[in-house]
Amino acid sequence: MGSTNLRTKSSEDTNRRFEKKLQFYAKVKDTVASLSARKAINKKKRIRRRQKRSKAYNLSSLSEFLPELKAPRQQTAADLKLNGKSRQKLVLHEGKQLKTVLSHPEFQKDPMAAIRQHLESTQPVMDEKPEKRRSRTGKKKVRGMKQKPSSGPQTMDL
Repeated sequence: MGSTNLRTKSSEDTNRRFEKKLQFYAKVKDTVASLSARKAINKKKRIRRRQKRSKAYNLSSLSEFLPELKAPRQQTAADLKLNGKSRQKLVLHEGKQLKTVLSHPEFQKDPMAAIRQHLESTQPVMDEKPEKRRSRTGKKKVRGMKQKPSSGPQTMDL
């Protein structure tokens, strides 16, 4: 009689444990589902925010009202490389330029003055004097005085 009572009690315990496990797994499943739903909602919100920001910074509609500006094209290393055709073209261009300079009446009168005038009109003026070097502390460097060579023999006093 005692053994049948133990069996029913142990089977009740196992059933109860099994029910608890099922409840626990159900709770875990609900939690995972709610977390994934939150994640999806947050992701959608993030995407909407990005789209709003990109619309706010999109100024392409204004470009049709602005005047076209042609920016000066910077020469790249590929442009500076000379192949046969570009070298020949450069030689012809520079040759024409040299002929026009040599035939100019100002250059024929005084070549140095003409070159100086051209450089002054095309090159930036450098009026600034180069700054003297300073030591690491920011003070001017003071060099030791060099002695001038003497003009005759000197005697040492003891």
